[in-house]
Amino acid sequence: MRAFAKASLILILSVGTSFSQISVLKPAFGTHGMVSTSDSIATAVGVKILKEGGNAVDAAVAVGFTLAVVYPQAGNLGGGGYYIIHLKDGKNYAIDARETAPAAASRNMYLDKAGNVIPGKSLLGGLSVGVPGNVDGLLTAQKRFGRLPLPKVMEPAIELAENGFIVDEHLQEVFHHAQKEFGKFPSTMKYFSRNGKLYSKGERLVQKDLANVLVKIADEGRDGFYKGEIPGLIAKQDQATGGVITAEDVEDYHAIVKEPLMVSYHGYEVMSMPPSSSGGVCLAEMLNILEHFNLQRYGYGASQTLHYEIEAMRHAFADRDKYLGDVSFVSVPLKRLLSKAYADTIAREIDPFSATPSIDIYPELIHPPHEGTHTTHYSIIDKEGNAVSVTTTLNSYFGSMEVVDGAGFFLNNEMDDFSAKPGTPNQFGAIGAEANSIEPGKRMLSSMTPTMVLRDGKPYLILGSPGGTTIINAVLEVMLNIIDFHMPLARAEMAPRIHQQWVPDVVYYEPGALVYDVRQSMISRGYKLVPREAIGEVQAILVTPEGYEGVADPRGPGDAEGY
Repeated sequence: MRAFAKASLILILSVGTSFSQISVLKPAFGTHGMVSTSDSIATAVGVKILKEGGNAVDAAVAVGFTLAVVYPQAGNLGGGGYYIIHLKDGKNYAIDARETAPAAASRNMYLDKAGNVIPGKSLLGGLSVGVPGNVDGLLTAQKRFGRLPLPKVMEPAIELAENGFIVDEHLQEVFHHAQKEFGKFPSTMKYFSRNGKLYSKGERLVQKDLANVLVKIADEGRDGFYKGEIPGLIAKQDQATGGVITAEDVEDYHAIVKEPLMVSYHGYEVMSMPPSSSGGVCLAEMLNILEHFNLQRYGYGASQTLHYEIEAMRHAFADRDKYLGDVSFVSVPLKRLLSKAYADTIAREIDPFSATPSIDIYPELIHPPHEGTHTTHYSIIDKEGNAVSVTTTLNSYFGSMEVVDGAGFFLNNEMDDFSAKPGTPNQFGAIGAEANSIEPGKRMLSSMTPTMVLRDGKPYLILGSPGGTTIINAVLEVMLNIIDFHMPLARAEMAPRIHQQWVPDVVYYEPGALVYDVRQSMISRGYKLVPREAIGEVQAILVTPEGYEGVADPRGPGDAEGY
């Protein structure tokens, strides 16, 4: 069931006096399990695995490999991801499967002789590619926390690659937008076109080479991807288009199991991803700041509520860009950034009536940026209360735009998420400082924010989003809508969103987010307002006394299904 075809529940969103919108959305309900993903085929696979005795981790791994087949623009074998896992025994885990810089990567690899960033060099082709980590993330999750045999979990993805699936309107559209870039890479056209014409709606897309790779992984586990033939194919493809990845880079990659980042908010425990993700740190800092203000009293969408939300976003993103990076390489002041005392200092400095000019915060980093949005997220819970929140990506849609010849999967362009030059923005407008500079083996900073909200130690809300730097704020806003404004899940996801990320010093807003009097009030406070299209695409599950409620954000093509 595709997003914009969802019907049968009309939500009249009248929240306070500041926002009113009529939208159509049907939440999914279940008592034994719930799956919410960016693709209806992947959702159905996740539910199938749950029904066949798998736990939430088994279902998440099955969904991850399925998305690599049916959602090639972001689901992947050639990219990376983050995993937040809650087990029924109360234990929590985070898996960092973020890509790493190749051993031959260097600090100035994207600069010309004058020291200026070469446009596009970190976005397209071989030099933009980081060493893939998502396969090891999936396999680490399944081996440590799954219940079913790996071949059983991977069976649906193998079948979909081997026998094909029908291209839908959404995939046709993203193929169309990438057509020019696809044409630059013969291997990409080999797999995703017929006689030079990209696959279109209604056609069956069969991916035999990808199926063979999936079979290798199912049969051999980690060695099926990180040993043998595949590392050589990745290196050959990457180097043929100007990259520096070697087979040894791929063979040496390992995902890292970590402790999740935890923060309290109004009696709830919020669990998210630690660095190399910036998402959990920013989310925690914003929640700590906002806990000082009675947002419920001001109301959803009120100018005072938005003012405090924006100022919290601004300060958190400024700290993100100044301090955050791979903690294996740089010293990050996490204790201070996550402390309630630090948030209290920021909250007391916020002028209750006027915007803070972004240039007043770390002016040495200010630089005009540009924007972009991509990635994919899925949320899963099973009947025993095991829950998984996963965000995975190639970075841009289709990553580097090049497919590994002989293997059939896209490679990422995650090297763009490093600071190519401190103070210079990447494609998402994120600035970055020395902490996120390029070093061999280092994980690049990410905005991915897979998150769970726990109540009394058990999952209450599972969510995450694609969207580049907008991910963090999309997750924040859905959480606030539920915790502070007591919205039903569907309404919380439907509600229009805003986005501020320190630089540029503007507030982006979706249609309907700011009614006329609120816009005027925000302008009078000193905000520059910029309308834009969808901010995020949240896939969420809410645990209620009656069972599980799932909603796939109608901003995208996703689907939620329970049983």
